[in-house]
Order: sequence, then C-alpha cells, then structure tokens
Amino acid sequence: MTKNLERYVRHVRCTRHERYAWAGCALTALGVALVSDLGPHRMWGAVAGPGYAVAAVLACAERSRPAARVVAVAGAVVVPLVSSVAAGLGQLEVAVVERSGRLLLTTGSPYVADPAAVADFNPYLPGMALFGVLPGDARWWLAGAFVAALGAAGLYRARLLACPLVALPVAVGGTDLPVAGLMCLGVVLAGQGRAGRAALVLGAGAALKWTAWPALPVALAPLAAGRGGRPALRYAAVALSTATAAVLPFALSDPAGFYRSVIAFPLGLTGTASPAASPLPGHLLATYAPGGKVVALGLLAMSALLIAVSLVSRPPGTARAAAARLALGLGLAMTLMPSTRFGYLVYPLLLGALAYRMPRRGTATETSAAPVSSVSSVSSVPSISPVAPSKEEAAV
Repeated sequence: MTKNLERYVRHVRCTRHERYAWAGCALTALGVALVSDLGPHRMWGAVAGPGYAVAAVLACAERSRPAARVVAVAGAVVVPLVSSVAAGLGQLEVAVVERSGRLLLTTGSPYVADPAAVADFNPYLPGMALFGVLPGDARWWLAGAFVAALGAAGLYRARLLACPLVALPVAVGGTDLPVAGLMCLGVVLAGQGRAGRAALVLGAGAALKWTAWPALPVALAPLAAGRGGRPALRYAAVALSTATAAVLPFALSDPAGFYRSVIAFPLGLTGTASPAASPLPGHLLATYAPGGKVVALGLLAMSALLIAVSLVSRPPGTARAAAARLALGLGLAMTLMPSTRFGYLVYPLLLGALAYRMPRRGTATETSAAPVSSVSSVSSVPSISPVAPSKEEAAV
C-alpha cells in the first residue's frame, strides 16, 4: 500500500511538470537547428522543434497528456527519420555502415586495407556491417533493432524515445542505439536468470562495438548471485564465444585493416585524428590543460579500476543494481574520454532509465522484463537537453 502511494505521488509530480520537459526539448531542438553546422542535425531540429512545442501545449491538460507523448514521438522521431531518409541526409556513420556492408559482400572484410581520410575508417566491430548488408537505408535497421531491444526489455516508453539524446540519433543515424538497446535487454535477461539468452544478446552487442564489452562482466554478477556458478560459467562461455566468433575471423583475415580502423583510429594512433571532440571534461582537459591528455587518460583508467574493484568487492546482485553500475561506469568513461561526443551519453541514459524502472527490492530471479505501468515509467527523461552538436559530432 505504501509503495503504491509513493509511486502515485511520484507520478503526479512528474506529469505535472511534463509540459516544461517538452518545452525544454523544443528549445533544445531549436538550438540544434540554429547552432549546428550539420545539415542532418539542422533538419532534425527544424522538424522536431514544432513537434515538441505542440506536445508541450497538449501536456497542459491532464486528459491530453497521452496524446502529447504520441505527438512528441511522431514529431521528434518518426517524421524526421522519414524526411531525412527521403532527402538522403544522414550522419557519416550511415555511409560508413553501408560501405562496410558492401565491402563485406565484395571483399569478405568490412574494412579498408589502407584508410587515409576520416570516411575511410570503420571503427566498428564486424557485426555492425550486417546493418549495411540489409536492403534499404541502414537507419531503418538500426532504429528497428533498437526499438525491438527496448520493447523486449520492457523499456518502451514514449517519453524515453522522444528524448533528444535518443530522437536525434534515431533520425540522423546513430550506431550506438542498437548497442545500448542490446545491453539493456541482456542485463534484464541476466537478472531473470536466463543465462543462455543473456549471453547471446550481450555477445551480439559485443560484436557491434567495443562499448558493449563492459556489460559482459557486469551481467555475470546477478547471474552468479541468483543461479549459482554453473549458469554463470555457461553464460560467460556462450557470450565470449558469440563475440569471438563474430570478430576473430575478420581480425585474422585482414589484421592490418582491422587494427587501423578498430584499434588505432579510436585511440588516436593514426595520422588521421578522430573528429569526435564534444566539449566534455575529458576532451577539455586533453585540449586545454598542460599534459591534459595524460591526466584525462589517468582519470579514465582510475574510474575503470574503481568500477572493476566494486564488481569484486560488492558485485551487483540484481539486474537493477547491474544496470545502475553500468550506467555509472559508462557515464564516467564517456565524460572522461579525450575523444568523445554527446551521443555516447545515450548509454548511461538508457541504463539509468532501466535501473529506475526496476523494483527496488527482490532477488535477481524476481526481476521481470514485462513493462511496468505508466505510474513507474521514466517520466523525467525528456528534460535532458544536450548541447547542440557541432561539426565534430559527425564523428564515426
């Protein structure tokens, strides 16, 4: 009874301020349209701004708040996505993914052997090339995989999908979205004790980008706490086998191209520097402070070490705790990386939302992936307003 009352009070407080959240999103979209020098981003801002504004007006009346969320999703996600695909406007990531798919079909490797320009580098793991093999614009498949993973994880919320940090990359082509969605689904499955399914899902995410690899050990903890050592070992074997089977053959068949694109380029070890340079703390330290790059890398290593120590000393026993630990670790990593961008913040955003909607108590096996009621939905997400992306935000 007390828990239900607390949830109701929280729901009333959040929905009361929902109109301000949509208004803040409208201002964010307007800022993107005016400040960004990227055509796809300006187009998104110009289309999404009016949608958010209409949602803010509708949210003033309690009866029309569900309609406000529908309008926000349609105006910030669906219409910009369809418009940008029809106009052929997209981030560099879209072209890279589609080219990697063509290379995979014609040469057997998704990597250019001797990349020179920024567009020649493919910093993704081989699994990402599958989105370029599929017919049509890669954004349809990237967005579809992301929405499907969120729905399976019970995190399908209109207010989350319409958040600018999510809506913008859906429309212009963000490769981080399906990876983050698979991470959320894998954590949920691990919390339910479904070792095999969690291993396959997280292994698939680890075959797309390096950013999914921290989820592999974190998801192991609730499995071990809820099911014991044998399911945890089975999970580890299947997850590592899945990721290795998708990555190792291409690393061995084209070691030079794989190293230059996937390892050297993101670490800044090539003659072509990555243009990912959003003004987050790590980049600001590396750019303006004497010896700042070393300091930023040291802070990044220290944060990773602290998270690793916490997994050993106090392993998360539930999916909720695992999602929160991942959100904290990735949030620190994304803000302290010398070469980073605002789009990476979608990882802590989604994992934090997942932790927020899960039960506060209960064992790992009690966590359910079924969607919760709208009372416990993530209502504060739309208020997150990222800084308008700059030209560097087209980084691969």
